[in-house]
Amino acid sequence: MTLENEYAILTNHLTKKFKDFIAVNDLDLKVKKGEIYGLLGPNGAGKTTIIKMLASIRNPTKGKASVLGEEIPDGNIASKIGYMPQETGIYLGLTVDQNMKFYGRIFNLKREEIEKREDELLKFVDLEDWKYEMVENLSGGMKHRVSLACTLIHQPELLFLDEPTVGVDPELRESFWKYFQQLKENGATILITTHYMDEARHCDRIGFIQRGKLIAEDTPANLLKNSGKDSLEDAFLLFSRKEDKDLKEVMA
Repeated sequence: MTLENEYAILTNHLTKKFKDFIAVNDLDLKVKKGEIYGLLGPNGAGKTTIIKMLASIRNPTKGKASVLGEEIPDGNIASKIGYMPQETGIYLGLTVDQNMKFYGRIFNLKREEIEKREDELLKFVDLEDWKYEMVENLSGGMKHRVSLACTLIHQPELLFLDEPTVGVDPELRESFWKYFQQLKENGATILITTHYMDEARHCDRIGFIQRGKLIAEDTPANLLKNSGKDSLEDAFLLFSRKEDKDLKEVMA
């Protein structure tokens, strides 16, 4: 099996600089098809920039990456991926139904297909009773669910979910992860970013990101075992401090 057949995402020395600031630093990342891969790190660690490069929204400064076998940036992969940004990517002045239909038309779905997918997805995210409600009248958690439903309208093979559970209550966060597991079971690959360390137990594999650099990567269980810690937050702090120590020794 070739790497392109086994992996949905491959990067090689992927780097992004903004003037003198290195947002993503020499990233080598492999995400297998059909897995949930979590990028974990604090705000400003580079997670969103990684997502935007892989979704062909930003161009890398150097290095290479391929998504679903296509080298990025590539506008042709839009029909195969779904991107849910941190900021709610829906229109507040439209109803839930109008948002769903709008996104369906963006991906050139036929009316009958849009209606079928809309019914399925609103049931999926438990918003059937809010179909004709203006989005601006919904709670923050409900807006996130509408955004997720719109992201899924065209049945993407690969999902980029950037902090999808930020600002929502713990119960809703758990329900989101149930959605994500169902999507995985249906064959989707998911790259998700979060700074909620406790969520990461749901991921198949995790990459710890600090200052744009991948400082550790493994299954949640192995990261805990190798760090000797009881929580992923403590494990992250251990690897982060080790990275800082190694950097100081190199610069000394």
